[in-house]
Parts: sequence; C-alpha cells; structure tokens
Amino acid sequence: MATDTLHHDGSAESHEHHDAAGTKLFGFWVYLMSDLVIFGSLFATYAVLMKGTAGGPTAADIFELPFVLVETFLLLVSSFTFGLGVLAMNANRINQVKAWLAVTFVLGAAFVGMEIYEFQHLIHQGYGPDQSAFLSSFFTLVGTHGLHVTFG
Repeated sequence: MATDTLHHDGSAESHEHHDAAGTKLFGFWVYLMSDLVIFGSLFATYAVLMKGTAGGPTAADIFELPFVLVETFLLLVSSFTFGLGVLAMNANRINQVKAWLAVTFVLGAAFVGMEIYEFQHLIHQGYGPDQSAFLSSFFTLVGTHGLHVTFG
C-alpha cells in the first residue's frame, strides 16, 4: 500500500508501507479459523459416528473418567502457565519466561504421554481404529489434538 509521508524538508514522497502488526493479526486469525474448521469438522464427524460401534465398545466402555480428568487438568494448567509466561515476557523478565515455558512444556509432554499410553492401552485391548467407525473417529480426533498440543 502506498502512503504519502512528509519529510523534514516538507516534501511529500510516496513510499511502500508494510503494516507488520496488521499482517500478524491477520495471520493469527487465519490460524485460529483453520483450527476452528479442522476441529469443528473432526468433532462433527465424531458426533455422527459415535453410535457406529459395529457391536464393539462404546464411549462408556473405553473412557476412564479419572484418567480423562487428569489429562484435562494438565491442559488447563498448561494454558495458565503459558499465560504467566506471556505476562513475564511483557514485563521483560526473561528468566521467568524461560521457567514458565519449561513448566508449560513439561505439562504438555505429560498430556501427550498420557494420550500415547491411552492409545497403546486401547489397541492392546483390541480397540484400535480399525474396529469401528466410532473408534476410527475417536483416534482421529484425539490423535489430531495430540499433534496440535505437540506442535503447540
């Protein structure tokens, strides 16, 4: 986008101007909307296929609520610790930023480790993604979320 700027001598010149903050904001919204589309599609697929068990296990059969509660707790606390890291960054407290990011990493790694264990446990029980539409959609949704957390 071209803009006119006044220089010290009062003359106007046309220069190319790049709005870095606007580009970052646009990129953030593209990222956020792509997550919305991906996870919205996966949740919709899971909802449609949830009853497609082909005589195999249902959600009630495979979910261990205390285990899921710990996973959820790990994610919520990691979001909080990341927020504390952002606050430390804004206050220019570099050592605190590093510490909060390390804590966030450990919590995220624990969550991903629990998901891998859960997958291994289900497959060992004979409840792999090839057993039913429900299990296929479950493994796809939860696996994609695990990748999302890993890369995040």
